[in-house]
Amino acid sequence: MASLSNFDDCKGLLQSQELYEYVLETAVYPREPEVLKELRAITANHPKSLMATAPDAGQQIALLLKMINAKKTIEIGVFTGYSLLLTALTIPQDGKITAIDMNKDTYEMGLPVIKKAGVEHKINFIQSLALTVLDELLENHENRGSFDFAFVDADKVNYQKYHERLWQLLKVGGIIVYDNTLWFGTVAMPEESTKEELKPGRLHTIEFNRFLAADNRFQISQVPLGDGITICRRL
Repeated sequence: MASLSNFDDCKGLLQSQELYEYVLETAVYPREPEVLKELRAITANHPKSLMATAPDAGQQIALLLKMINAKKTIEIGVFTGYSLLLTALTIPQDGKITAIDMNKDTYEMGLPVIKKAGVEHKINFIQSLALTVLDELLENHENRGSFDFAFVDADKVNYQKYHERLWQLLKVGGIIVYDNTLWFGTVAMPEESTKEELKPGRLHTIEFNRFLAADNRFQISQVPLGDGITICRRL
């Protein structure tokens, strides 16, 4: 059984590392497309590789996309494009993804693999602050209630602001998936036990989780995959 990269070691929340490795090796990696494996390997060499979507969370996202027959999606936070490529592989040939990130350099790390997979035509990459793009989309009333799916893996301080805008863009029955909603498990730790660099994200995440729990516009489920994902279905 192949050993896990540092990326995989740190993303899992299961108590047993051996059990997490078993899940990956048995259920995730055998079904992971070769182009995603290639992009994951490229990303593992990046000093901030932990920012990438965990492959087990990615498998769940692909399943959700298929279940709702998603065609028009939006992604906030692209990094090297693992979740972006996964989405592009899953949606139909005429599907479209609005992908937003301030950093084009990391997107271009994964772009050769995206091109190799033959799905670049589905992606509209916008280098910008996400709130700016979301507000511009909302200015066109045809965009309201038109998106099937959204994935958010970005700055935690703005999650609630993204949520309020995505709620308006998403169609009834559409799904938003938020990444990192268990924040390396620190949401259940005392603040004094949390590493200093994780404290700001921990506080924003705890606040956002409380906000989602009280939002009756959505049906939600918090899932301990990767670093924690929360699935929100618009009612």
